[in-house]
Amino acid sequence: MSDGKPAPEPSPQRTRRRRIVWIAVTVAGLVASAGVGAMLVSITRHKTEAKTTFVRLVEVGEDDTDAATWGTNWPLQYDGYKRTAIKTATRYGGHGGSEAMPDEKIERDPWLKRMFLGYAFSIDYRDRRGHAYMLVDQQSTDRLSKPQSGSCLHCHASVMPLYRKLGNGDVFAGMDATHKLTYQEASKELAAVGAAHPVSCVDCHDPKTMALRVTRPGFLRGIAALAASDAPVPAFTSIAEWRQAGRKGTYDANAEATRGEMRSFVCGQCHVEYYCSTKQPLTFPWGLGLSAEAIEAFWDQTKFPDGAPFSDYKHKETDAPILKAQHPEFELWSQGVHARAGVSCADCHMPYARMGATKISDHWVRSPLLNVNRACQTCHRVSEGELTARVAVIQDRNYALLQRGGVAIVDLIDTIVAAKAAGATPAQLAPAQALQRKAQWRLDFIAAENSMGFHAPQEAARILGEALDFARQGQLAARALLPAGPVLPAAPPPPPAPPTPPAPPPPAPPTPPTPTP
Repeated sequence: MSDGKPAPEPSPQRTRRRRIVWIAVTVAGLVASAGVGAMLVSITRHKTEAKTTFVRLVEVGEDDTDAATWGTNWPLQYDGYKRTAIKTATRYGGHGGSEAMPDEKIERDPWLKRMFLGYAFSIDYRDRRGHAYMLVDQQSTDRLSKPQSGSCLHCHASVMPLYRKLGNGDVFAGMDATHKLTYQEASKELAAVGAAHPVSCVDCHDPKTMALRVTRPGFLRGIAALAASDAPVPAFTSIAEWRQAGRKGTYDANAEATRGEMRSFVCGQCHVEYYCSTKQPLTFPWGLGLSAEAIEAFWDQTKFPDGAPFSDYKHKETDAPILKAQHPEFELWSQGVHARAGVSCADCHMPYARMGATKISDHWVRSPLLNVNRACQTCHRVSEGELTARVAVIQDRNYALLQRGGVAIVDLIDTIVAAKAAGATPAQLAPAQALQRKAQWRLDFIAAENSMGFHAPQEAARILGEALDFARQGQLAARALLPAGPVLPAAPPPPPAPPTPPAPPPPAPPTPPTPTP
């Protein structure tokens, strides 16, 4: 009970403590409120960034085939693409010279010209250049002095707007229509739709999301046929899973493939073997598998629409029906250890790069030998010198086998020509001609593939060994038709020394060429 006396006043110290506690609680509340607010702002911002992962300064769509337009939004990637105009070369590939056009392969290796007699590649067959040149070099080749099909634009131009126009929206029908056009006619149509550009961003990326995608109808048909077959596909788990799930519908790479697979599939749209001429629509021959023998078997069972057996050309000297390999990088890679280990084309040819605070895929597409640190040493923890030495051993050995095969092919051709001159009939020559077809297919499979065997070293050496064997068997079969009877082939001369490594490329990137429609 109160005794009637007033309560004592709190001491100044106690009042000060209360004031401090009140201020602290108030500040803590304000800080907590600010923190919660900042967190909510951050969450909202990140959700927005997740919806729009890049800043769009210009809108791009399916008909924007000029990479420069996309470069406004994605300048770092475009800077890399522009550098594909720089002349680069390794010991066995590329173009490091200062002349306007690359060197002629058929002058450096005359046996190539002899192999291709009867085909336009005997007229003009040059070293490769970067993606920036892929259309202008095709427009400039002397092969156009002979009739060429409009199907050739499938891999050299950003051609999808043309396919949509020719097929009334159906890109497969549009692609099929181009084989009936000459190259010049198709080029005029391409220019008319404003798509006279080399392969561009829209060919591999969805313009809305920038997700990787396959656009080329030839690849989509080919990979679907591969999936529908029973051929082994150790490099493509999505195909194996699609098969195990009951093979429902048609395998669609854009819906089924993993992102890792897509980093190879977008390259496989063009860096492949295919038929590209006037007798039938462009065809990817994967219905029996991706190995050299599987593709050969596919072509052997193929008939042209008129019922004639398939061949790319008839050899001018021997009359043998020949298969011409294009550039089967995707197929040979699929048979190698890197593919089985899940290493994609982009991992080596477009490795990740740090640009300031940003990580991107380097769009300067080039040989890993020119970028060993980022292309190879992320996986192989050994010195650059050790890695390049390993590559040199692989490529030098395959080069030596390739050159021996070239000698054997020329010997085979000479012997068939001699047998024809001696009066051998077509029926008598047929076994030797069949062996020429088999030998040239294998030799060309590695000669046209741009890794000098590195993409699958043991497979490449095996294919070249078979090429040598078939060439010598064919030579013996033709010699048996000569008046002197069968004679063992002479020992071939030693192969030429490997080429001298090229000088380093110039550092400054020129502007990519702009093809004139």
